[in-house]
Amino acid sequence: MKQFLILQLRPETEAADGEYVAFLQKCGLTPDQTHRLRLDQQTLPSDLNPADYAGVIVGGGPGCVSDDHANKPETEARIEAQILSLMPAITDQDLPFMGCCYGIGILGHHLGAEVSKRRYGEAVGAVTCMTTQAGMQDPLLRDLPRTFDAFVGHKEALQHLPQGCTHLLSAESCPFQMIRYGENVYATQFHPEADAKEFATRIGIYKHRGYFPPDQADRLIEMCHASDVHWPENILRYFVERYG
Repeated sequence: MKQFLILQLRPETEAADGEYVAFLQKCGLTPDQTHRLRLDQQTLPSDLNPADYAGVIVGGGPGCVSDDHANKPETEARIEAQILSLMPAITDQDLPFMGCCYGIGILGHHLGAEVSKRRYGEAVGAVTCMTTQAGMQDPLLRDLPRTFDAFVGHKEALQHLPQGCTHLLSAESCPFQMIRYGENVYATQFHPEADAKEFATRIGIYKHRGYFPPDQADRLIEMCHASDVHWPENILRYFVERYG
């Protein structure tokens, strides 16, 4: 089968490697079935065509689309520009795409929706996602319960549903937890690849990045291990099964 393109944004090697392993495990992929690019270290090849891949998966990262470009670190600005450069082809051709956390901001921004810190930021933790009527008909949410918990932690969010998108999952704290553009372009606000162990590792890595007071890290790690988060990974597995 074609490879899946996995684009990573995390400049911390421990976080990037952990995320990549999580994607492999939750998607049911082997390394040779993926083309991994760490955009903090690598540049998109000039001839890269997203249509050459079975699908594109974008991971999370510490950057925010809504941050002032004048104050955005050079690496974050470069990563953002590279991913945005792929979005016209992905949305115009309705190519398989799964944007996780940062990816929903990229998709929303590309589609002209407001992505900002004005509302709907979520503290690090588990939230309960609720399936919409449209979500009940989506193939990536088949067999999932009407409500399930997922790990979140983000400063910015979609402020409204982008034009052309279908609303699939909601939560009281942030209404736009999963959306679909067209038939094949997906994005989640939560982290479908993150289990308790992986999310706890990220809490330790990002405790000084403004997501929570650093002295709360141990409490949040305990919360992760006490949470019942296991359904979201099925979304990734179904994505690969559908497009692989």
